[in-house]
Amino acid sequence: MDDHVTSGAVVGSPEVVRDGFAGQRMFVLAPPVITAALARPVTRRLLVTDAGFFPRAAHHGRSRPHGAGQSVLLVCTEGSGWCRTPEGSYSVQRGDAVLLPATGAHEYAASEEDPWTLWWLHCTGSDVEDLVWTARAAAGGPVSHLRDPGSVAAFVSAAIDALDAGTAGGLVQASGAAWHALTEVIATGRRPRGPSSSPVERALEHLRATTPRRTSVQELAAMVGLRPSQLGTLFRQQIGTSPLRYQSDLRMARARELLDSTDLSVAEIARTCGYEDPLYFSRQFSNTHTQSPTAFRTRAR
Repeated sequence: MDDHVTSGAVVGSPEVVRDGFAGQRMFVLAPPVITAALARPVTRRLLVTDAGFFPRAAHHGRSRPHGAGQSVLLVCTEGSGWCRTPEGSYSVQRGDAVLLPATGAHEYAASEEDPWTLWWLHCTGSDVEDLVWTARAAAGGPVSHLRDPGSVAAFVSAAIDALDAGTAGGLVQASGAAWHALTEVIATGRRPRGPSSSPVERALEHLRATTPRRTSVQELAAMVGLRPSQLGTLFRQQIGTSPLRYQSDLRMARARELLDSTDLSVAEIARTCGYEDPLYFSRQFSNTHTQSPTAFRTRAR
């Protein structure tokens, strides 16, 4: 079941385990809690059994010849790593999600040179297998490249917050957050990288790799061999938004992650996300999320 190392048995309500990686968050349901939740409406369909956040997880890795017993979702928001399944070996980089079925053999590990930052959860229930295999079919394998990894990470963060409540209602909230995370992977995941990547996919890879630096549409189009108007049209057709809006969405996703997972000031987060003016950043954030950065940070604290 575990995607981590614990220092003792887990009993009763969800327990936070603090050993491991500096700044990590992690909650684990005790077996009796899992058994009871799988007999109740909603959580019997999808139950989050473990969830966590591992920043800069050096030397992190798992090898499970018989699977984890629950389906596993990993979302890499920084750094890199790899995973191996019977289908093959895959690199895992910033913006990637990995979905592993409950009974499938797998291995994964962080890069030694640039260890990943992971948001992850384990889930089980009657609907989980269909969700996992649908997402894998859409991606053509276990690894999806996400249009907005920060959005999926935010749902995992919400699941962690819900488990922290230690109540039956919290388990239902965690189920809802995990459902949204999995369906977001299905809806916005892309097939693995390859030499036949389309111009839009190559543009997406560049934007993800260079955020928060802004790239003009003219520069981006030149990189992928298109005229700016062609790139803009294809972007809207395939991604549903413009290249500039997509870059703004990436910045906002990074801001949400930092607000959820760090104690950096709003001004520091603004600079990290490419905004020199904290007031302008706050206005942009409020326009996007209908609440200020401070209100977003304190919503579940």
